[in-house]
Amino acid sequence: MVQTLEQFAVACREALAADPGPAGREKVCTLVREVLQDKEFVAANIRPDGPERKVLYEDPDLGFTILAHAYQGAKDSSPHDHGPTWAIYGQATGETIMTDWECIARPTEAEPGKARRLRDYSLTPGMAYLYEPGVLHSPRREKPTSLLRIEGMNLERIRRLRYVAVDPTLTPL
Repeated sequence: MVQTLEQFAVACREALAADPGPAGREKVCTLVREVLQDKEFVAANIRPDGPERKVLYEDPDLGFTILAHAYQGAKDSSPHDHGPTWAIYGQATGETIMTDWECIARPTEAEPGKARRLRDYSLTPGMAYLYEPGVLHSPRREKPTSLLRIEGMNLERIRRLRYVAVDPTLTPL
């Protein structure tokens, strides 16, 4: 089924308006998986040669944001959460290695938080994963990748505090 960005945004909006909690977010995660199967949607909206962060849609009432991300080479990130909001990572092309982290100490204005590595897993094309508020994770990419991502609120407007790995050499569980 070919879907437009507008149709996808409406479906996400309906799911979140019906249930703004975890069940509604899981429904949006399912919608992300479905739309990633639509080759025309992916080609039209998630360009591998696009910018690292491109806002495709921002809902004026509910505040969720649909983004396309393109990474041209290897990229790693520190453990982080999305502050008071959630995010869904949907893999369009390439592979992202995600790491889940356990919070050892919450960050303060003066000190970064501390996190212990729990496990690594791979996101490949068509997969989507929901990160609820406060869930620590970090993506790593070895080669070019592209993603469809949904943020509960536009993260460009949210101040987030930093985390550091307690011992990044620990073997994942």
